[in-house]
Amino acid sequence: MADHDDAERDSYPKIDDKLVERITSLDDEAAQQRAATLRAGLSDYDLEDDDIDVLDTDDFDPDAITYLPALPVLAIVGRPNVGKSALVNRILGRREAVVQDTPGVTRDRVTYKAEYGDRRFTMVDTGGWEPDARGINASVAAQAEIAVDLADAVLFVVDANVGATSTDEHVVRMLRSTNKPVILVANKVDDTRQEPEAAVLWSLGLGQPWPVSALHGRGVADLLDHIMTVLPQVSAVAKEEVGGPRRVAILGRPNVGKSSLLNKAVGEERVVVNELAGTTRDPVDEQVEIAGKVWRFVDTAGIRRRMNLAQGADFYASLRTSAALEKAEVAIVVLDVSDVISEQDVRIIDLVLESGRALVLAFNKWDLMDDDRRRYLEREYEQDLAHVAWAPRVNISAKTGRHLEKLVPALEVALESWDTRIPTGKFNALVAELAAEHPHPLRGGKQPRILFGTQAAIRPPTFVLFTTGFLDPGYRRFITRRLREIFGFQGSPINVSMRVREKRKRT
Repeated sequence: MADHDDAERDSYPKIDDKLVERITSLDDEAAQQRAATLRAGLSDYDLEDDDIDVLDTDDFDPDAITYLPALPVLAIVGRPNVGKSALVNRILGRREAVVQDTPGVTRDRVTYKAEYGDRRFTMVDTGGWEPDARGINASVAAQAEIAVDLADAVLFVVDANVGATSTDEHVVRMLRSTNKPVILVANKVDDTRQEPEAAVLWSLGLGQPWPVSALHGRGVADLLDHIMTVLPQVSAVAKEEVGGPRRVAILGRPNVGKSSLLNKAVGEERVVVNELAGTTRDPVDEQVEIAGKVWRFVDTAGIRRRMNLAQGADFYASLRTSAALEKAEVAIVVLDVSDVISEQDVRIIDLVLESGRALVLAFNKWDLMDDDRRRYLEREYEQDLAHVAWAPRVNISAKTGRHLEKLVPALEVALESWDTRIPTGKFNALVAELAAEHPHPLRGGKQPRILFGTQAAIRPPTFVLFTTGFLDPGYRRFITRRLREIFGFQGSPINVSMRVREKRKRT
């Protein structure tokens, strides 16, 4: 993993071009024979059970793209704070959507994969719909209407304790104009005594109201049984789903342009964009095509200064951002060039490194740059981001779409590096050359030796060294730097770990 302390690693000389040529042109068969000899020598050392698993690691090829039938889509709409997201969580069987007593927590239309019995379907949670909404609330309402248009059926959620309001009646008129099947859900019916209150909702003219308690789960199974009779087997409106596009998480601090980037890539107002920082709270994913290449982009909530200081919805949104990163393969970290590179930006980049994901840096709002700011930015980049100088850098304008297509080669390079496996023979040849030219410093009168090395995993590339003693962090950084200089690994973190093993005592 990248380290911020560059002083120690820079004490080693720069790479010799002849070394690069020797390693890259090495005969594969000869290198493998040499590696086999080194591995056989490990039999003289005490190895643990999992050491054998590491040594026997097989090559891994990335999954091919496969095309799957489009899942039916169920949109969930209603006015603010009627329990839509709580119902989503109940159907999913886990706390996925952000839920809080404050109205208006959900703002975008957020997609979740759900399963009931042997049926799979897509749920779309939406923000609260209100007539005559203004500002950000108007954008939220528009997202809800788009979700209805792109759904096969609609769950209309009403608070049974409050009854039908004028806002609910406006929603009914909007739903009728779409000609979509609508299932009326009377939420917050926690016991049989409240069921007569649900019956009053017949007056909305949408048929039978289904009494449920999203909080306690009451009536949800019966509701799902009915939903399965309404949803088609294959969606009539959803795009054919691609099973294999690489997953790209869009990260950054609040209000740097993450949602604008997703909207421009999709070609529509997929997520709410507003000058108010922290507009996005749930991860929003969408299949996009840029320069003929299909990707799965995931917009995330802006990560604030310290997660432990965030409260309520912001805290859970931060947790979901971290979870979205774990499910992604590569992260685009968006940086606002009109602002100085902050400690917060560095912390977000380090979060990507800790997760082991490939990394691309997107410097947004480049069209607003002047010469003075450009000079300061380069100085900040060299000072604060030197530990990720290997990450592809793209200068874009998410608002205008300038240079958006340049993200594709950057993502492809980062993912190719993330998937790269170095032949065991060449890796051991490199380690032997390095040890011969720059031996590890003596520690306590002894010099640690590297017995054997192997790449134990990809995604990210992970190398394991079997040694006779502890290798200093600086020496491991030196090996990592040589790996980058010879084999590239542009855009991917590299892990180099060691296993200290003692020679078996003769009996």
